[in-house]
Parts: sequence; C-alpha cells; structure tokens
Amino acid sequence: MALKSIDAAMLQKMFLSGAKALDAKKDYINELNVFPVPDGDTGTNMTMTIMAAAKEAGSLENPDINQLGKAISSGSLRGARGNSGVIMSQIFRGFVKGIKGNTVLDVNILANAVQHAADTAYKAVMKPKEGTILTVARAGADRALDIIINDDIDDVIEFCDAVAESMEEALAKTPELLPVLKQAGVVDSGGEGLMTFLRGAIDALKGKVSDFTIISNGTSRLIKTSVPAEAETDIKYGYCTEFIIMLERNQEAAETQLKEYLQGIGDCVVVVADDEIVKVHVHTNDPGLAIQKALSFGQLTSMKIDNMREEHHEKVIRDATRIAAQQKNTQKENKKEEPRKETGFIVVSAGDGLSDIFRDLKADYIIEGGQTMNPSTDDILEAIDNVNADNIFILPNNGNIILAANQAKELAKDKNIIVIPSKNIPQGIAALINYSEGSPVSDNEKNMSKEMLNIKSGQVTYAVRDTNMDGRDIKKGDFMGLTDKTIVSVEKSVNEAAIKLVEGLVDDESELVSLYYGADATEEEAEGIADKITEIYNGVDVEVQYGGQPVYSYFISVE
Repeated sequence: MALKSIDAAMLQKMFLSGAKALDAKKDYINELNVFPVPDGDTGTNMTMTIMAAAKEAGSLENPDINQLGKAISSGSLRGARGNSGVIMSQIFRGFVKGIKGNTVLDVNILANAVQHAADTAYKAVMKPKEGTILTVARAGADRALDIIINDDIDDVIEFCDAVAESMEEALAKTPELLPVLKQAGVVDSGGEGLMTFLRGAIDALKGKVSDFTIISNGTSRLIKTSVPAEAETDIKYGYCTEFIIMLERNQEAAETQLKEYLQGIGDCVVVVADDEIVKVHVHTNDPGLAIQKALSFGQLTSMKIDNMREEHHEKVIRDATRIAAQQKNTQKENKKEEPRKETGFIVVSAGDGLSDIFRDLKADYIIEGGQTMNPSTDDILEAIDNVNADNIFILPNNGNIILAANQAKELAKDKNIIVIPSKNIPQGIAALINYSEGSPVSDNEKNMSKEMLNIKSGQVTYAVRDTNMDGRDIKKGDFMGLTDKTIVSVEKSVNEAAIKLVEGLVDDESELVSLYYGADATEEEAEGIADKITEIYNGVDVEVQYGGQPVYSYFISVE
C-alpha cells in the first residue's frame, strides 16, 4: 500500500535517525576528507552541526511541522561548524522553508522542499564548487523536479528512493568533477556525509529503525538515564527545567532579563532567542518561579521538568554545564564593563602562544579553534555579543571558518560586522598589524584584506592517511609542507619538511621569515631550523615565536 504522506512525528524520527547514522560514520567521513589537505574533519563538523539540531528536534514532544522545522533550522544554523556544516545547515534551512505551513507532507511538497534546500545551499556559497556536497544536493533537486513533471509517483517511499538514487549517482561522480578526489581515490566527504544522513532518514521511513535515541562519544546524547545514587548529593539544584517561550514582546529584553533572573534562582542557565521564540534551560529547586517569570513574556510550549536526583537527560546537563561555565568565565573576564568603543576585533586562534600574540595586537576576543575544531556560528555570535563596539572585525584565520563567520555576520544585530577572509594565522597577524587607527572602516577593510595577501605563508603538519595529491605519494605519518594552494614538501622529518617549505616561499625580495612553533615542537628545534634558514639565505632575518598550536608543527610566514 502506497504511503501518500508523512506527518511531523515521522519527519522527526527520520531526522533523528539520519543524525544517528551520520554520527556513527563520522570517523569514516573524516578519512574521506582529502581536500584541500588530508587532515580532515568534515565528519566531525557535520556531526556537531546536526547534533545541535537533533538536540532541539529531539526535545520536542508531539511537534507540528512548523515547530519541528524551526528546531531543525535554528539548531543547525547556530551549531554550524566548518564549510560542510554551514552548507548542511543551509540545506536544512531551505528544506524547512519548503515544508512550512503544512500539516502533512506529500510528494509534491517534499519535491518543492528538496529544491528549496539545494537553492538555499548554493546561494550561501560565494563561489560554489562542483564535485562537492552542493553537487549531490543539486542532483536530488533535479530528480525531484523531474518526478513532479514526468513521473507518476505519489508514494513517499518511492519518491525518496528515487531522489536518493540520483544523489548516490552524483556522489559517485564527484571524483570526475574534482581532480583531487580522483587522485586520492575517494568521493567527496561532504557529499558522503549528506548521503549518510539521508540513508539513515530513509531507513526510519521504511520502519528499519526503532531506536531514535542518539548516543555519541563526545558529540551528543539524547537519551534518558539514571543518575548514580552517589552522584545525587552533588546536585545543588534538583529540577532540570526546559521550555520554549512564544514571544509576545521584545526579544532582546526577554533574553537579557531572563538570564539575569534565572541566574538568581538556579544554575546551568541557557537562554537562546531566535526570531519569535526563546529556548530556556535552567537547573533550579523551584521550577514554578522560572515558569512564572517566563509567562510575563509570552505563552509557553514544549515544557519539560525532570527530577535530576532520579533521572535526567545526560547530554542536556553536560551541555548546559559547559555553556554556563563559559558564560561565568566570560563574566569574570568582563567584570569591569568598558564603555562602548568604535572598533573591536575578534580572532580565531589555535594555541596559547598565538592567542597572546593576538592580544598584544589589541584583539578584544579570542575564539579557540582551528582546523580540527572549527567554532560554530553560535560561538562567533557569542563573541560578537561580548565585544562592546559599533564596528567589529572578525578574522577567521582558517578557510574552513570563513563561511561560519559570514553566517554570524548575517545573524548579528545592532553592530557592523566586517569579516576579513584570513585563511591562516600569518594572514590574520598581518591583517591586524595593518589596521590603521582613525581611518574609515571601509578603508581599513580594504587595506587589511590587501596587505594580508602580501604575506607568503604555509604550515607543516602530518598526513592522517595514505593518499596521492599533486602527483605526490603520501604515506600516513609523513610530514607535509603546505601552502593554501598546494603541497610543497613531503618528508619523513618535520625539520626537512619545514626547510623545504621555506625554500618554496622565499624569493629574492624576501626579508623576514617568521616561525611559529606548535605544541609538538620545541624552541630548540625551531631555533635549529632558523639557523639552517639563515645559513641558506644571506640577508634574510628569521624570527622564532611560540605558537602552541595543535596538529601543525609550524606556521611559517615570509615577507
């Protein structure tokens, strides 16, 4: 018997099943990630993005389509990490727009939503690259349109299978569109992530999945569990209280006043406003007080109160504790609120030494992150909220973080956000050095963006898998000297890889080489490389600084 439509309950199951499937295969997807270098984190970024949405979607009891769509869109948007995560959040955002206002979803509505998903994702990327997740999404949209026009399909399962089949075919062809994939003998990691999610979602549609709890090592857990008896005495506030406020008045006032009030009656406070709703979480001994205060801002929905001394949602507690601790640390750092100024700076840094350098260059807010842990859109929004300035420059310092920074720029309110598209740490340092106090914002944006490109830069890291790139055979554990465009050196020794990288960067006009050594290198080793460079290049100064960054043994800049 044909399945003519699905309701919100089924869509919720499909989404959670897809999230669970993606989480289970994130390490495999990481292994596929060879572009631009084989140090991938696509699976991690996509999983953290979708788990932010799964947390929202999984907490809803008997939602309608609009409520569920809002949770998926808002959760993935704010949790988006890395290019792949941001693009995936846009796919969900477009899909949600396509289903909005319906009580059930038939083939026509789903086809329209799939097309909206692909269109929204393409629009989010300034220069779309074929052979990626975008190509796979577009194949699904094209097949959905073809079904509506040419095929007589009204069964939802048959429709989903047909769309997925076309997307699988597009995924298989990604190596033909992106040469680096063909060299490595893999399909696009982002496309594989999308298909992994879709396969899991369709399994739920077909009744192959019965467990929709999500258990993940280090990512997310949406499952009820008992608290050990010995842990009960450590719980200061006994009731985990959650609800959503359907706002009837000012969003900003609601968010600010609620945070202040709830911190006075409990801890682990999380208040997140998004359009017409506010999501609230608090641990308190009197849930009634929290509810009474919330009712002054609007109607309540999705209410949930758990006695944490008997049972609790382990993931919610862990997340709330982490976020509350971050908020507390931020409050300590900003205990003395400074007056609003004209210009502020937010930078992404990967290492305590590099963070100190950026602070010396007058950075107002340091976001810890980098290649292996891209900050989310929400992380960047939090930074924007904590910088008291009219104009805020953001330096992502990693090509995989630029999209999330631009997404935060679109969501930010009441502040002028300027994203300087720095792709690495040396570019970010150069951009900040070239900021001119007193010059117009537009002039500084132009000058900083221009001057950072005059810096030749690269990094030394190790390969996490065997592959072949740019005609080079690379074995797991080899050290690679990389620029933003290509692999310059592949060596068994980290020192040799660094020296060969410098040889590829230095020319007759070069005057200064800066070595920023990471957590797995020593000052003595870095000085040894510096001595070798000085020996090879007369007249070139070499500066050694501690960076402390993980993964990358050295960041190197030449000017």
